[in-house]
Amino acid sequence: MESTRIDRWLWAVRLTKTRPDAAAACRGGHVRINDKPAKPATTVVPGDEVRARVGDTTKVVEVVRVIQKRVGAADAAACYIDRTPPPPPELPVARRDRGAGRPTKRERRVLDKFRTQGL
Repeated sequence: MESTRIDRWLWAVRLTKTRPDAAAACRGGHVRINDKPAKPATTVVPGDEVRARVGDTTKVVEVVRVIQKRVGAADAAACYIDRTPPPPPELPVARRDRGAGRPTKRERRVLDKFRTQGL
């Protein structure tokens, strides 16, 4: 087995929950193989780079092994190399509760101190 459909492979390696979800992601333009848009029937071979938007994140994986049937999670993880860049660090943001009204003089000083230290 040298190649398989991308929607079937995404489902088999557990990047999507169902095969129809994988096909819908392909039709919606959320899946790219080697920086080219992929239709559900596009074939994937070992060595291909697959970019798939799953939920809120974009997964970048390299195909190591092609499988067609859904397997256990440990076996599925061995079928690809995850090359997804780490998410950017979250910077602390000074926020007040909604409906808390205007800040008091003391709260304003704390907010100003926080903002000047962050820069």
